[in-house]
Amino acid sequence: MTGRTYVARLDGREMRDTDAVFQQFYDGLRLPDYFGWNWNALSDCLSDLNWLSADHHVLVIDAADEILPGDVSGQRLLFKSLLRAGRRWSYTQKPEGVVLGRLVVVMSCDAASVPSLKEHLRSYLEQTPLS
Repeated sequence: MTGRTYVARLDGREMRDTDAVFQQFYDGLRLPDYFGWNWNALSDCLSDLNWLSADHHVLVIDAADEILPGDVSGQRLLFKSLLRAGRRWSYTQKPEGVVLGRLVVVMSCDAASVPSLKEHLRSYLEQTPLS
């Protein structure tokens, strides 16, 4: 991969409520000052990424299974926003004809939580429109 790569590492254990989720993303991705601290604003920022001067973006979320415990609706909104952004930035056609990945989202969790996290992501993927 050529060009500059920005890597942000977030901790799902620190995302116990909605405000903490927004704070983790604000700090980790250096969200712009105009970030509106709501789900639509996060989704908009993830689909833009122009405020980061990088060609590629890697977002690593540790303990992704621990995000928003007990808030299924909030967790769904977050994961669907990440899936939508991942789709949006998966491939960007460059003028010279080279296709490069722009955003990679890596979610990690302990081995025992993998099946449950995979199932949640699979169901959200099926519910998430391309645009």
